[in-house]
Amino acid sequence: MPANLTPDYQKADQRYREATTPAEKLAALEEMLRTLPKHKGTEKMQAELKRKISAAREAVTASKKGGGGKDPFHIPRQGAGQVLLAGAPNVGKSSIVGALTKAPVKIAEFPFSTHEPVPGMALYEDVPIQLVDTPPITAEHVPPGFLGAVHNADLVAVVVNLAADSLLEDADLVLGLLRDRPLRLMSRPVLPPAESEGTPCKRGLVIATGLDVPGAADNVALLRELLDPEVQIVPVSTASGENLNELMKLLFDLLHVLRAYAKPPGKPPDKSAPFILPIGSTVLDLANHIHEDIAAGFKYARVWGEGVFPGQQVHHDHILHDKDVVEIHV
Repeated sequence: MPANLTPDYQKADQRYREATTPAEKLAALEEMLRTLPKHKGTEKMQAELKRKISAAREAVTASKKGGGGKDPFHIPRQGAGQVLLAGAPNVGKSSIVGALTKAPVKIAEFPFSTHEPVPGMALYEDVPIQLVDTPPITAEHVPPGFLGAVHNADLVAVVVNLAADSLLEDADLVLGLLRDRPLRLMSRPVLPPAESEGTPCKRGLVIATGLDVPGAADNVALLRELLDPEVQIVPVSTASGENLNELMKLLFDLLHVLRAYAKPPGKPPDKSAPFILPIGSTVLDLANHIHEDIAAGFKYARVWGEGVFPGQQVHHDHILHDKDVVEIHV
């Protein structure tokens, strides 16, 4: 064995020897290839690793087909919207999902601890937002199904680690993958028409973990120089919780939704579970959301909230605002 193999390679090699499932073997082999020094003396090792990776991917695919062929990247959307977390190995995706949800994520110091997408439900105040942790992306491998999941998600959050020496490379890896699709990431609640931009746009942002490490502010400044100015960066610390609330507020804003509370006539409003609707929705949209029979029998509504006096009577086309209380009469 060449003397210049790195400790990270040796750890990955040990995990490969101890792996018991095709997915674990594949993750370890990919990490071995990523950490193997690339020079003439390791060309045969590189070729052998690539051969093993190809075989391991076939084994993973076969095991999934044997289990019914279910696509693990097909995650049904829940809550106010779905946010897909994407990034290179060890950037902190699982730590974010673990800090904000009760999802059974696997948080580890070694890369590739996430083999399949893991959804979890986070809360912004009383609004549930679905976060999905995904397997890591490398220059050698994009998980099958990942790009389809990007298309289906409401938001894409590119996660980077402010403490990583490969910070800029990790950010460009994922953003470059989106550009090649081609997709342009933009932190706007309402995206411009694709034809006006030349490239289809996807709502999203960059989450930078490691806000608590020395030099974090300088690294955020470096990121801003690299990124499109239309992409917002949110630095967070999952260790201290700093900026996690600000992150959830931004996710809520980017989802471009509002919450409305139904009030049965003569009774107090039910604020235990708000109805989530797109911004611009009317009271009739809310009625349809509650039940089609209520919408069919709609006569008028009373609204407590922004731009009206308390209990003002409104017609079916009244535009709702966030946190409006609505009493529908049929």
